[in-house]
Amino acid sequence: MSLNRLEPSVLVADQVFEAIHDAIMSGDLPAGHRLVIRDLAAELGTSVMPVREAIRRLEEAGLAEKAPYKGAVVKGLELDELLHIYDARRLLEVEGARLGAERATSAQVARMREEYDLMLGAIEDGRVADVLDHDEALLCTLYAASANPVLVDLIRGLWNRCRPYKIAGARTTLESGDTAALFAYQLGLIDAVARGDALEAARITRDSLLDATARIRTALPEGAPTA
Repeated sequence: MSLNRLEPSVLVADQVFEAIHDAIMSGDLPAGHRLVIRDLAAELGTSVMPVREAIRRLEEAGLAEKAPYKGAVVKGLELDELLHIYDARRLLEVEGARLGAERATSAQVARMREEYDLMLGAIEDGRVADVLDHDEALLCTLYAASANPVLVDLIRGLWNRCRPYKIAGARTTLESGDTAALFAYQLGLIDAVARGDALEAARITRDSLLDATARIRTALPEGAPTA
């Protein structure tokens, strides 16, 4: 794990937050990793105060938590939280897919296909974070077509919160060699959107999220706690 040193700025606290946040989103700081304030400050080249503030913000965002005898850690993986987040995702994303499919333009469909191709390349190379980034860009293009920015913001917030779960699921799937589950649903979704078939797009989105929940559940550590 390596974090880039920061340039001096009046927005040091924001930079520290972004640096640690990005490391969590990429999987460089995995679930359960200790966030030792002095070590992070030394690695980032800053004082301890902006690191404390960044960790507080990460806790508020659901990405860090206090652990007995350890201090702050990257939030661990919990079965109950996985189920709760993915239940909420289905409520929002099925509707986002339905609305988006009704209104998506040919340019948006083309953008979805571009992100799909980039995702396939990332799968082939085993680049977990890039697989997730391109998948989210594909879906965000569709949901943005709904013309409901509040819906898109809520969905993106859930993606941030469940990123460690998505990393665990994608990494386990890539390591298994059976990677079809990472791209099969997206291809059907793009085809449904291209046809303007809103009900089919909603169905595929629901099935994809149910499948993802099951795959990630098997990827959780043995005896993963409930919330």
